[in-house]
Amino acid sequence: MIACGRTPIAHLGSLACAATLALSPYARAADATAPAPPAATAPSPPAATAGVAQAPRANPLNLVISAPIRSIEDRPYTVAELSAGVIVLPTAPISPGRRGGDVVAVGQIGKGDATLQVGLQALFRGGRYWAIGAGARFGPSPTSDDQYGGATGLNRTHSRSYLWLGAEGRFIPLRFGKFEAWSGLVLGGIIVADRFVTNDGEKVPTVLGERPVTIATNGLSLGAQLGINWNFAERWTAGFALRTNVWFLPQSRACSPILDCATLTGAVFAMETGLSIGYRIPL
Repeated sequence: MIACGRTPIAHLGSLACAATLALSPYARAADATAPAPPAATAPSPPAATAGVAQAPRANPLNLVISAPIRSIEDRPYTVAELSAGVIVLPTAPISPGRRGGDVVAVGQIGKGDATLQVGLQALFRGGRYWAIGAGARFGPSPTSDDQYGGATGLNRTHSRSYLWLGAEGRFIPLRFGKFEAWSGLVLGGIIVADRFVTNDGEKVPTVLGERPVTIATNGLSLGAQLGINWNFAERWTAGFALRTNVWFLPQSRACSPILDCATLTGAVFAMETGLSIGYRIPL
């Protein structure tokens, strides 16, 4: 209860006190009937509605949200390969007096011809089990016969080099961890170049002629291949390959005016083996 003062000094305050007493019942009644403020509650997540697409979440920072990065093995990629090995023609020596081929860092191989071979090829791996590509292989250091006289009996040197250009397909049925075994076919063109050089005689200007004479023989090459690859890193791969080819060359020999002739005709069997290193580029 509120007590109002009764002294003269507090007379004026008594009027205010009386007014307060008069309004107190109504104030208490208003307080009793006023609704309590609602309690703070956490917003509930929107109910999932079947068949109704939800609105995208807000992205105030405009961040780019990408899909998880897939392994290179699970998507298409290309491979650039560099290879080095040996090509052997077991039944085709470069001349009757020179049987067996000279290979750099190896020596003489076989009774036919053999030489170092390097290559560059590009492959498209479109799936886990197949790949197609194209490339070129050639011999930078062919076997030479420095006792070749030919029909003239001059002191001459003969060498024979090979250039292959073509396409290939690979089927990769087996995988063992980081290793893959594959087989396939190769198809392309082969250029055989017989080069004859006269070692005797005086030097003359090139406008009057050159000492080397090259006779080219063009043909078709068809073969099979198999190999194994080791994917030792995400982008790098190493491999070993073995190929067998049959060259289909013209039956007639091309010859020079001094009767230097091509040394290969008809069907010729060739074998290739080598190592490769490749770099994989995902698409």
